[in-house]
Amino acid sequence: MSPDPLAAAGGVPWRRDDGELRLAVVHRPRYDDWSFPKGTLLPGELPLLAAVREVTEETGLAVVVGRRLPRTSYLSSEGPKTVEYWAMRATGEFVANDETDGMEWLTPAESVQRLSYPSDRALVGGLLAVPIEAVRFLLIRHGQAGDSERWPGADI
Repeated sequence: MSPDPLAAAGGVPWRRDDGELRLAVVHRPRYDDWSFPKGTLLPGELPLLAAVREVTEETGLAVVVGRRLPRTSYLSSEGPKTVEYWAMRATGEFVANDETDGMEWLTPAESVQRLSYPSDRALVGGLLAVPIEAVRFLLIRHGQAGDSERWPGADI
């Protein structure tokens, strides 16, 4: 039986410079690679919270979470790993830390050239598949809103 994959989460930080989309890629000296910020979930941690924590820890940026991006899976030095990603609108300046010593704001095309791994490069396509500012609204009926038996419409 194969072991369960390590659960990780991360983000693709983005901003616009003079209207042009830029993505943040980080350099990790431990691996001498360029990637999107990500990391392993802490015990009991939800993937979305881990993604925000990891992006903040590895970049120093403040982020607003956007839409979910495609999940990636690959074999890491620690074994199989699955990473959940979100698009994240970012503000602030990079702060070097123990895990990352550099960050660059690159166009999507430049990002694809700089990123070290195919799984990260594929995220750029997933990010661009839908307008980046697209948001999703969920409408729910509150449990105390009234008698559902008398409601003539469908719950959404």
